[in-house]
Amino acid sequence: MAVNMIEILKSAVKKLEGNNIQTPLLDAEVILCDLLKKDKIFIFTHRDYVLNDEEEKMFWKCIDQRIKGVPVQYIIKKQEFMGLDFYVEEGVLIPRPDTEILVEEVIDWAKNRNTEKIRVVDLGTGSGAISVSLSKYIKKSFVYAVDLSLVALSIAKKNAKENEVEIIFLQGDLFEPLKNLKEKLDIVVSNPPYIPKEDIKTLQVEVQKYEPILALDGGEDGLDYYRRIIDQSPLFLRDKGLLALEVGHDQADEVISLMKMKGCYENIKKIKDLSGIERVITATLCESTKNDIIDC
Repeated sequence: MAVNMIEILKSAVKKLEGNNIQTPLLDAEVILCDLLKKDKIFIFTHRDYVLNDEEEKMFWKCIDQRIKGVPVQYIIKKQEFMGLDFYVEEGVLIPRPDTEILVEEVIDWAKNRNTEKIRVVDLGTGSGAISVSLSKYIKKSFVYAVDLSLVALSIAKKNAKENEVEIIFLQGDLFEPLKNLKEKLDIVVSNPPYIPKEDIKTLQVEVQKYEPILALDGGEDGLDYYRRIIDQSPLFLRDKGLLALEVGHDQADEVISLMKMKGCYENIKKIKDLSGIERVITATLCESTKNDIIDC
């Protein structure tokens, strides 16, 4: 039997609340709007809308998924990031607003470059949120996107196509696919796995059960990937090139220490997110770097 939209929303909210879902109304509205292909205003202006049998069946199927802990973004298969729509599914990390701070910082840095092309690599591209956004908003960019996961690369390619940008996608571990690159890079950017291994089991169920462990596990102290990226970046960056990294909520000083120990980075800067957490670290490569050894 057909059911009124407002009544089914109320029932869904009650069911989600009873299963300890933290944002029951928001989740139910997002799922319903996606199902109906309408925006949120539709709910307020068409309160008498009646769902047909198929719509009702699909809605409750999605609500049941949410109760099991499946993130809303995986249910509706999309997430907005930097004003762009990205397709997401299990196998890639869901883009977070915090990562927009990283992208915005890179874009601002690129504005001051007078080179004909700005060569960028996004290490651990996942859904392609960073690489696609940079390619979209830095008009003279040439972007490489690297990931170990073939599933992630497939999704990232789909997002590049949907957002009408050209990116070179490479499968491999960090810089490994770039070892024969002839041109030096202007920018190395990454939001690497940074959760300490033991902390993963304490994460909310939406993250630890459904998001890819490969994109979360940063080793025993969460810093494994930072060590490797900081150590290897001088081999690929041009003089004065930018290294930009997203970091965990308590990792900024440790990552900066790694940069200082390497001895070839300058202009090291911490950028806070909207919550006041030090979320992004940027630095530039000292001039006259010779391979990975420099005194500056």
